[in-house]
Amino acid sequence: MNPEESSMDAAISLEMNHDTAESTAAVSMPITPRLRVEDLSAWYGRKLALDSVALDIEDRKITALIGPSGCGKSTFLRTLNRLNDTVSGFRATGSVRLGDTEVLDSALDVVRLRRTVGMVFQQPNPFPMTIFDNIALGIREHEPRISHQALRERVEQSLARAGLLEEVKDVLKRQSALALSGGQQQRLCIARALAISPSVLLLDEPCASLDPISTARIEGLLVELKRDFTIVIVTHNLPQARRIADDTAFFLMGRMIESGSTEEMATTPQFPQTQDYFAGAFG
Repeated sequence: MNPEESSMDAAISLEMNHDTAESTAAVSMPITPRLRVEDLSAWYGRKLALDSVALDIEDRKITALIGPSGCGKSTFLRTLNRLNDTVSGFRATGSVRLGDTEVLDSALDVVRLRRTVGMVFQQPNPFPMTIFDNIALGIREHEPRISHQALRERVEQSLARAGLLEEVKDVLKRQSALALSGGQQQRLCIARALAISPSVLLLDEPCASLDPISTARIEGLLVELKRDFTIVIVTHNLPQARRIADDTAFFLMGRMIESGSTEEMATTPQFPQTQDYFAGAFG
């Protein structure tokens, strides 16, 4: 195994120890962030999109990225798993570390990275195939020798974790995923991301096109999932950030103005721009 694979495997296997004694002993130790971003700047051609951003994203918490449209939130999110690499003229400098792995290393296997850092987009994007095959596709790609029984178990487990299995279990192999409601499609996309066992889950405004009931289900699901995953969510919905996010980072014109506990950011922000944004002065 080469050093790159070894460091990525270390990042993939990084998990918190839930043993009571060890957890008690670790109380006084500093929390190690799952993702550490330092001096991150990014450009689309000559346009500066991110300006020297630094942020620690802690393990098994929900971190919300907030700010007005065009402030750099989605660029930042997509840089965490190198999705911006496909954009012509995009470049980034600085450091994004996942465990011991430098995400911005040009030699990094981005396929392995995206297995570790999954992504869910604003618009649900199910594939035009059955519900079962939507989930199974990624599993088969990463584990081509998986048995049919093991595959079915993984598909059902992923759907269950996304809170969708009970609604679709009788039509898994008969119904197209495109026939699901918008909220169901988004939970399907979350299940699809979970199926390949990531440690970090990125979501870019996952509830923007959903009704309030579907939004509430997604929010409840994310709160449950943070027990096992590190979650980063872009949202324009400030009440949503306050409902579900442990930490929040406020972006404005490509810079991260401040970050910290969501409740503290909402009630006692350090900077007037943050206070104005939470008060609805702009957005």
